Amino acid sequence: MLHDPARHEALLPIAWDEARVRATLARIVDDTVAAFSPETLWPPHPRDLDPGDDPQVPFPGLYFGAAGVAWALDYLNAVGAAASPSFAPHVDRLLERHRAWLAAIPGDNAGSWLMGELPLQMMAWGHAPSQARADTIAALVADNIDHPARELMWGAPGSLLAAALMHRRCGDERWAVLFRRIARRLREQLVWSERQRCHYWPQDLYERRVRHLDAVHGFVATARALLAGRHLLADDDWAEWQGCIETTIANTAIRADGQATWPVQADEPPGTPQKWLMQFCHGAPGFVVCLADLPGHALDPLLCEAGEATWAAGPLAKGSNLCHGTAGNGYAFLVLHARTRDARWRDRARAFAMHAIAQFDAETAQAGRLRHSLWTGDIGLAIFLWDCLRERAAFPTLDVFFGDQPQPRSTR
Repeated sequence: MLHDPARHEALLPIAWDEARVRATLARIVDDTVAAFSPETLWPPHPRDLDPGDDPQVPFPGLYFGAAGVAWALDYLNAVGAAASPSFAPHVDRLLERHRAWLAAIPGDNAGSWLMGELPLQMMAWGHAPSQARADTIAALVADNIDHPARELMWGAPGSLLAAALMHRRCGDERWAVLFRRIARRLREQLVWSERQRCHYWPQDLYERRVRHLDAVHGFVATARALLAGRHLLADDDWAEWQGCIETTIANTAIRADGQATWPVQADEPPGTPQKWLMQFCHGAPGFVVCLADLPGHALDPLLCEAGEATWAAGPLAKGSNLCHGTAGNGYAFLVLHARTRDARWRDRARAFAMHAIAQFDAETAQAGRLRHSLWTGDIGLAIFLWDCLRERAAFPTLDVFFGDQPQPRSTR
């Protein structure tokens, strides 16, 4: 068994109900808009607070804070999923509050993707492009190149993704230059594992030396960023990267009975006790999502095995969210539907969507309020429901950032 049963629950036998899906999406958006205050933003949910946090002080950033919720509402409005007022007038104030929050954290983290100032500057630029704002974004990307956390949330791979998204939006060569510069530096920082015959990145994260493989802090998250801008690399460079990605993903996989997942860390000795996580941020679902755009078919059988492991595990007991919840796992099925055109994966995504709605209803009734967060809360579920309706995998802030901007999905 490749998952911990205690972390999962049985899938509820709820038939796909488009009307209920649309009603839930609209409810989340309407309640989220109504809960906003320019002064207090959105109140933090108890499950998003660490010990010692002030429950009256909202987090202003992207990952589980006000910027992420504002981004999601503007995105859903832009793609025609649900109408809401623009949050553009509030972004600069969010930036000010976010800088104050960052100032209390050791290190220079302004250029990080999920937790830093960088995505807020990109939100502001997206609403009102200017040369000055673009210069600020470019400086944040460049200054993050040697961050000791070589992963998506804090480190250079997140800045790599930002450069790819900026180039996709406006085509300015400066973003291609930055992308190639960061990719070159990341290539220099790879370490070879004799044990697993593949490359990985060691990193300093939360005062620990780690070798993560996962979809937020690890190797496959960096692969996601590289895939977003692979067209900016020379053919030979991309061929080398693709070989590296395919080898590491194949050689670190744990496979059993037609299913597959990955350990938390690379280069672990045989027999190392595993923490059997099966969620976007650690485990098979995140690998499938991050490799959605991988060209060719070399890893398709392995990715399908990862999908089978995700399905066998069932919905996550932690709730309906993206990062470590049922909606995030459901995105793996949408990706596999896009790659294989097998309707079974679409139906599995929709089954997880209906279960996630039931989880949302139960938790909201118990708490008496919504959980206002993109990656850990209800607005992320709303985006997953929209993608189930349109049968398209576009994971928020990884696959799509600038509203209704078309996103390439070629894997051939």
